[in-house]
This record gives sequence, C-alpha cells and structure tokens, in this order.
Amino acid sequence: MEKLINEFSFGLFFWQLLIFIGLILTLKKFAWKPILDTLNEREKSIKESLESAQKAKDEFSKIKADNEKILSDAKKERDLIISDAKKTGREIIEDAKNVSKLESEKIIENARESIIQEKDLILKDLKSQVVDLSVEIASKILKKELNENQKQVDYTQKLIDEIEIK
Repeated sequence: MEKLINEFSFGLFFWQLLIFIGLILTLKKFAWKPILDTLNEREKSIKESLESAQKAKDEFSKIKADNEKILSDAKKERDLIISDAKKTGREIIEDAKNVSKLESEKIIENARESIIQEKDLILKDLKSQVVDLSVEIASKILKKELNENQKQVDYTQKLIDEIEIK
C-alpha cells in the first residue's frame, strides 16, 4: 500500500507539475504578455505624464520669472512716473509763485505810480488853491492899503527896489 501511495503521490506530483507547467505556458502566452504590455504602456504613460508635468513646471517657472520681471519693470516705471509728476508739480508751483510774485510787483508798482500821480494832482490842486487864496488875500489887502495915492507910489517903489535885475 505504501507502494501504491508512493506511486499515486508520484503520479499526482507528476500531473500537478505538468498542469503547473502548462498553466505557466498558457499564462505566458495569453496573460503575461497582455499584462506586461499594459504595464509597459502604463509605465510609458506615467513617464510621459512626468515629462509633461516637468515641462509645465519649467514653463510655469519661466512665466513666473517673466511676471516678476514685468512687475519689477512696472514698479520702476511707476516710480519714474511718480518722480516726474512730483518734479512737474514742483515746477508748476515754482512757476506759479514766480508769476504771482511778478504780478504782485506789477500791482504794487502800479499802485505806487497811481499814488504818485494822485499826490501830484493833489499838490497841483493845493498850489492852485493856495495861489488863488493868496491872490484873493493880496488883492483885499492891496485894496485896503492902496486906497491912497501916496501909499500906492511908496509901495510900487518898494517893489521895484526889491526886484533884482537878472
């Protein structure tokens, strides 16, 4: 019996080995090749995805660097524009100050001239009034004093003596 069991075990082992080898050959032909092809395609797809991701990352880095450069240039241009605007503002203020100073000097000069003219007119008018008053007073005094002939002759002689010949 033992012999039978040994033969049976050996036969069973042989058949199991034969089935296993057949299974391996069948799997190799029908299953492993498609599985390996699928794995190779998947590996290729993953590599392409990684390469694409790396390209996108590189492109993003390039775009980011370009954006930073553009931002830096824009800040420089903004600072330049602000500086120019401040300079222009100062120049406009300075020009306005100069113009207002010149205009105020003109106004003051015109006022001085006007005052001088008014003063001259007032002085002329005052002189004219003084002359008129003096003539009127002199005429009244002379009428009173020169009623008599002898007084007129004496007074005329006195005036002649006072006048110097030029």
